[in-house]
Amino acid sequence: MSLLRCEVARHLELMLLIYTGNGKGKTCACVGQAMRALGQGLRVAFAQFIKRDGQAGEQTMLRRLLRTDFLAGGQGFFRCESERHDHRAAALDVLHWAKDRLLSADMLVLDEALYALGAGLLLREEVEDLLALAHSQNCHVVLSGRNAPDWLLAAADLVTSMTEIKHPWQRGVKATPGIEF
Repeated sequence: MSLLRCEVARHLELMLLIYTGNGKGKTCACVGQAMRALGQGLRVAFAQFIKRDGQAGEQTMLRRLLRTDFLAGGQGFFRCESERHDHRAAALDVLHWAKDRLLSADMLVLDEALYALGAGLLLREEVEDLLALAHSQNCHVVLSGRNAPDWLLAAADLVTSMTEIKHPWQRGVKATPGIEF
């Protein structure tokens, strides 16, 4: 562990951070949190549960910066029950990857984990086990996605809810590269 990491770790309590809500900005908040941690010398592992590799602009930069500590392991949006098996398998692959990273990370960011949890692609017990393991490994955890469950909100140290006030889609504007993805 670097001297800076040791110094920072000595003064901080482990935290569970949640970015939720129906508004835009949850992934951006996760990326910003990762940048802040990296700037303090912390080692960050960042995974995306729903997004396919190559789907979103942040993936290019995160992969460049984090290398093997970044994973976009999703299958895209889960829209059809006939696809449940593949989406569940992908979510479990991301979960296993995340557990492996806990041995060396100071912060684990799991983008769209709450979407996977809400869709039943992850189970409450699996998330609770991951959080307990992260705590035992002295690792901060950041979770994002809509509809954070009450039990997770109660366990969190920081919760931010993104609220949509106005969005271009309301005027029929399609998703814009660099804005939505």
